[in-house]
Amino acid sequence: MKKVNIHADWNRSFLQRLSGCFTACIDRYKPRMGMMMKNNFHTCHALIVRVLRISLVLISVPILIQDLSAQETGEYLERSYIQTGDTLLYRIMYPRHFDESQPYPVVLFLHGRGESGKDNRAQLVHGAKLFRDSIEQYPAIVIFPQCPYDDYWARLDQDAYTQKNRQFIFDQEAEPGVSMRLVMSLMDSLKQLPYIDQSRLYVAGLSMGGMGTWDILWRQRDTYAAAISICGAGPRQLSEIYAETPVWLFHGAKDDVVSPKYSIGLTRGIQQKGGKAKLTLYPDANHNSWDPAFSDPRFLSWLFSHSK
Repeated sequence: MKKVNIHADWNRSFLQRLSGCFTACIDRYKPRMGMMMKNNFHTCHALIVRVLRISLVLISVPILIQDLSAQETGEYLERSYIQTGDTLLYRIMYPRHFDESQPYPVVLFLHGRGESGKDNRAQLVHGAKLFRDSIEQYPAIVIFPQCPYDDYWARLDQDAYTQKNRQFIFDQEAEPGVSMRLVMSLMDSLKQLPYIDQSRLYVAGLSMGGMGTWDILWRQRDTYAAAISICGAGPRQLSEIYAETPVWLFHGAKDDVVSPKYSIGLTRGIQQKGGKAKLTLYPDANHNSWDPAFSDPRFLSWLFSHSK
């Protein structure tokens, strides 16, 4: 079976940069190494290890996915993304009959709090089947990262997230958390690949992932062609930024976990700024408004109809 190296160009670039950094470090320490070779082999060995570590730090690039077997496409593959010592677990699905010479849209889907963990599996509980079953009609690269329990997609008051009648306070001054930082870096890396259609990058999420959707929209401004937020929340004061991206919001009117007031307020705020935001409010749904949202036949057609 043919092996497709989907990151051949990136791997070559990585090795070239590593080689350059290593050579520069060797040149710097060459005089000391010459003396140490004569006096103490173990000390010289330690210095070489130090040079390698410095080289890896200097390049500051992530480790991406490896080879892809052609027969694996159309299913969610287990992958990990490593950057500066931090690891993001994620699943990625490529279209069937994946062809590197063809441009593909990318969908980033952010899960809710209930799917947090480190098994690289739970994040597929909601939404993954919808994209897999529609891969023939909407061939795309779909990414489901997993946020660990000790982190959140968005920067917010964590105490408020664990209580009834939650009031979500978002910190727009804070740097992104580890998981969001890794997700953004992963997306930045993928954008550089020749088979990625940069005009058709999409983000969607539910509950905590809906909050992450709003967070990444302003942190990676001008990146996404469209976004979907399901039972999410975000800072309405950023409506002017959100208005730059078409957004479809879904919420249950009886949601007692994340109040629908957040989606209602965001929709009004974006529309007041001239943006394209539409809200589907399910009168009888509680927090699991993702069930009727995923059943809406316009869900995918609306998402994939947009381009930048």
